[in-house]
Amino acid sequence: MNVIAKRTLVQFWARHPQARGPLSAWYAIASHAEWRSPQDVKEVFGSNVDFIADNRLIFDIAGNKYRLIVRMSYEFKSVLIKFVGTHADYDRINPESV
Repeated sequence: MNVIAKRTLVQFWARHPQARGPLSAWYAIASHAEWRSPQDVKEVFGSNVDFIADNRLIFDIAGNKYRLIVRMSYEFKSVLIKFVGTHADYDRINPESV
């Protein structure tokens, strides 16, 4: 998959260095994946991913310490990073509109 906006991850882990390992691991998995459906993602991430409207996925990162929201295009093999933050940051946003 083509992961768009990796810079968002880099900027986040510059402020939260402990997030670098888990987010780098997620990026490595996502950028080498060939997901064709939500089921393909679920097979890799299991209960650590939730699916919401508008092809958005919410990933629990580092034991739910961080949240990552992406918009998935299976057809174009693209993952657009929409949000990355702490769980507290996530509680202050609407995941369907970021």
